[in-house]
Amino acid sequence: MGHPIASAVPRKPKVLLPACLRQLDGQPYLVAGQKYLDAVELAGCQPWIFAGCAASEIDAVLSSVDGVLLTGSPSNVHPSHYGQQLLDPDSPQDARRDAWVLPLITKAIKKGIPLLGICRGFQEINIALGGSLHQAVHRVAGCRDHRAPKDAEAEQIYGPAHEVTLCADGSLHRWMGTDRIMVNSIHEQGLAELGQGLRIEAQAPDGLVEAFSAPDAAGFLMAVQWHPEWRAADNPASQKLFEAFGNACRARLTQRPGQ
Repeated sequence: MGHPIASAVPRKPKVLLPACLRQLDGQPYLVAGQKYLDAVELAGCQPWIFAGCAASEIDAVLSSVDGVLLTGSPSNVHPSHYGQQLLDPDSPQDARRDAWVLPLITKAIKKGIPLLGICRGFQEINIALGGSLHQAVHRVAGCRDHRAPKDAEAEQIYGPAHEVTLCADGSLHRWMGTDRIMVNSIHEQGLAELGQGLRIEAQAPDGLVEAFSAPDAAGFLMAVQWHPEWRAADNPASQKLFEAFGNACRARLTQRPGQ
């Protein structure tokens, strides 16, 4: 006999978030920032922190989730993945995440699984689709310094830094109902060449691409260079972004085999 009370509770979409390899007290840990989990819950979904898998296991993993949120991270994607040499030997790396997240992206897109990329996640999607990065935006002619202020408190680091202009025909423009929004800026690297099938959704005042989508993809795909997860519940623009992602994940849940 079933349990009618439990069965009456609506199931939440499951969203995969990659864990990052970090050294804490001299020991390796797999971690995910709390603010990303809070944002997934704000979207009405269930966060699932995932440590990684072999390439042969990706299909099975994706069959169990309704969305993927690629988080930001202190680490950068190794430039060998977009045909460059590492310019700064002190640049933080996470080869473990590179190894399984990049192939997961292309499979998630092919399967139509909702995909939201933030900061490093934005860069990962672009690289997985054949794009490239500037490893040091502040050294690129015509670009401003997009890095966070040094030795600042979190309120200042994640505070509003500059406007982005939303492309008039884009999804962000439609969701936000405005031409510009204020965003934070916490990145040293930035998009150079746009990946295949991607469309610019927002740009910084210096022209740097700050968001893109994939209008011809089988499912939801949006990626932003800023950090909308920071106090998302208090930011109307962030709320609208995560609402759109949550709606896409709920739609996916109803389509997932076995649901």
